[in-house]
Amino acid sequence: MTDEHRENGDEDGDSGGNGFSHKKELKRLQVELCKLQGWLQETGERGIVIFEGRDSAGKGGMIGTIQERVSQRVFRGVALPKPSREESTQWYFQRYVEHFPSAGELVLFDRSWYNRAGVERVMGFCSEEQLQRFYRNVPSFERALVTSGIRLIKYWLEIDQDVQCQRLLERLEDPRKYWKLSPMDLEAQPRWYDYSRARDAMFEHTDIEEAPWFVVPSNDQKTARLNCIAHLLDQFDYDGHDYESLDVDAIPGIDDSKAYDDRASLARAKTVPQRY
Repeated sequence: MTDEHRENGDEDGDSGGNGFSHKKELKRLQVELCKLQGWLQETGERGIVIFEGRDSAGKGGMIGTIQERVSQRVFRGVALPKPSREESTQWYFQRYVEHFPSAGELVLFDRSWYNRAGVERVMGFCSEEQLQRFYRNVPSFERALVTSGIRLIKYWLEIDQDVQCQRLLERLEDPRKYWKLSPMDLEAQPRWYDYSRARDAMFEHTDIEEAPWFVVPSNDQKTARLNCIAHLLDQFDYDGHDYESLDVDAIPGIDDSKAYDDRASLARAKTVPQRY
């Protein structure tokens, strides 16, 4: 929540004295995402959107907001676990390529092959030779994706030290978030500047014209989501002018000629206890 929202007494950070409503703007953007979805399916366009950032930067929440009102078969989220022993012996990019989009799909990566430039570098999970090979290979790898017709969009969600600290404390204190607290999270603050250097080196080696990095200021999650979704939509020249003009005037009614007591047949079924 921004200072402006606090000053206006809006605890939810939804609207302020200027009349702006995050909720209304999010609804408008989500309608546009529905239009984009239709365009993707109609044209067969393919896209990959990468979300990177520090622990607790809001990558999963960003993807969830994008997917909220669209088909998750079209806007397909991918969040891979650590590599298996077999995957560790494969070409580094192989396990990511398996999830690349087919026609009419937009794949949303919650972390990606850039793990090598981030957590693997900082935590010592890769050698210096592997890291340098990654830096050399990524530009040509991503250019190959783009020239094959896949749109590649890369976002870095940036947060401040105190914001990360607060979000990590919430994971420690809220039982609903215990599952989010990983051993890597516990290293996030002590290794803050290591991650900063890793980010800077990643940008230096992989910010290419065909697939540049876009930084999303993410201290305020609601505002970050609006800004990122609006920017994402701008990357596609989609046509959704007829999206809201349906060829249906009304929902067909019940055919009473087939009526029977369809509630009585449920009497023998096991029913979930109504506790609330």
